[in-house]
Amino acid sequence: MTVDSNDVLARLERGRDQAVAELCDFLRIPSISTDPAYAKDVDRAADWLLERFAAAGFATEKIATDRHPLVYAEWTGAGPDRPTVLVYGHYDVQPPDPLDLWRNPPFEPTIEGGLLVARGATDDKGQSYAHVVAVAAMLAERGKLPVNVKFLIEGEEESGGASIDAYVRADGGKKLGCDCVLVSDTSMWAAGEPALTYGLKGLAYFEIRVQGPNRDLHSGVFGGGVENPGNAIATIVASLRDPKSGRILVDGFYDDVRPLADWEREEFKALGWNEEETRADLEVAALAGEEGYSYIERTWARPTCDVNGLWSGYQG
Repeated sequence: MTVDSNDVLARLERGRDQAVAELCDFLRIPSISTDPAYAKDVDRAADWLLERFAAAGFATEKIATDRHPLVYAEWTGAGPDRPTVLVYGHYDVQPPDPLDLWRNPPFEPTIEGGLLVARGATDDKGQSYAHVVAVAAMLAERGKLPVNVKFLIEGEEESGGASIDAYVRADGGKKLGCDCVLVSDTSMWAAGEPALTYGLKGLAYFEIRVQGPNRDLHSGVFGGGVENPGNAIATIVASLRDPKSGRILVDGFYDDVRPLADWEREEFKALGWNEEETRADLEVAALAGEEGYSYIERTWARPTCDVNGLWSGYQG
């Protein structure tokens, strides 16, 4: 079925400058969820979104949590017989460190080469607000949407997301019931080339602590006579993965992994990803990973087990 959207697109084009100006206002709010010093700014970003939703004709709710609020908005005028889409996003951002790598202040949006540059412009204020602008334009132009639309935008994605997890579990689909979820926080395939991301990886994080003797020991005195916790950690990490095949050796690791369908592998291959360009860009001797899979298949659709940090001995 083809849907004529020229009227909405024309309205969006007419309102382009205003939408960019509003997004810049949003980006100027340093909503850094990992630092308690910015708690008021995070709250201010939530209020900013709520105002925009209300102006577009959505019913809104600021949902209090133990940390930062959830922003909820809904338009259900399509009726109970029509599908419901739930849009997810987040309004918090990462800290801008290291500041010396920024050409301009991170919370002062600038246009560089046709691109809007600021902390949060692509993760995730830009994408989240694009959805708000789109549905607002359709409502303004046509007075209705073809489906019911709900938004749930969190303020802790960059700091663990504990509040949204607790809320979704407690809700049990009562407020958030929907037919599909649209996530506005995925990667961009290429400039000017739209993409539909139909799956995302989750993660599980573990921390392994190894303790040896009752105090720091000098390697020149005790080395070779007492097990070094650093060596023990290295042994544990090395045992997780087969260095030849790249397979993860943890028992049961692949038990619930859905194998890639033939059509998926064909679709991935048709994208034409250049592995040599990736290798050269990263300046590594070779790409690595699970044997029998392409780079895209390994990074997009296969589970991995990666080390995020190692600490041992005196840290200074």
